[in-house]
Amino acid sequence: MTIYLELILGINFYLDLLILMTTSIVLKRHSSFKRILGGALVGTLTMVILVIPLNQIELLLYKIVVGLVMNLVAFGYKNLKYVISNISYFLMIGIILGGFLYYLNLEFRYTSLGTFFTNHGWNLNLIFIFLLTPIILILYIRQAQNFKAEFNLFYPVKIIFKDGKVLEINGFLDTGNKLIDPVTNKPIIMLEKGLIDINQYQFMYVPFNSLNNHNLIKCLKPQEIIINNKKYFNYLIGISDKKFNMNGVECILNNKLLEEI
Repeated sequence: MTIYLELILGINFYLDLLILMTTSIVLKRHSSFKRILGGALVGTLTMVILVIPLNQIELLLYKIVVGLVMNLVAFGYKNLKYVISNISYFLMIGIILGGFLYYLNLEFRYTSLGTFFTNHGWNLNLIFIFLLTPIILILYIRQAQNFKAEFNLFYPVKIIFKDGKVLEINGFLDTGNKLIDPVTNKPIIMLEKGLIDINQYQFMYVPFNSLNNHNLIKCLKPQEIIINNKKYFNYLIGISDKKFNMNGVECILNNKLLEEI
């Protein structure tokens, strides 16, 4: 079997460059392209040591050390937490990308009865690397950004009622929830139906208007609400007439909290 060293080094440089760029975008490092190129070049040049036989543990440690050096070159050093975050995302993105490429390689190998497809002397796996790798990483970036945007709106919520009952739930800060009691001028936090026994409490009815809909919300005044270890007293709890279908969310926080959290 013939091994083309320049091809292996070229592919490794290409993948390292894309992974470092993805890490920079996801973590918003705003590092210069020259520094990222330098980091990818370090990863490529250090491949020459792989001609030395290494066991699995030594190889793993070597890859971690190389990844650390690459990230220091690409993003610099600010503090230990900064470096750990960079290397963690770098390794995670590399593992995700490697898993995708390995899966695609197996799929096409099996559909071709155990042999590789070729196109004018080019292995189809190489085409996957050069064409699909950026697509895979772009999809990862979009998913990571969407996750981070939504994750920042999730809060642990503890509601303490006047009868001493404590309810610990997952809350979501919905900028569209601007419900306010027109009489007391208190913002309303919506609670999912079924979390408390409504027959045990005395409610007030608060009117609200939505598109082509005028209705009343059952509300009660809790003793206090704790969000991120901060106490709130000037809020009402409204009971939704249906379940929320929002990834484990049990409480819709009021937009007013944007000014206070």
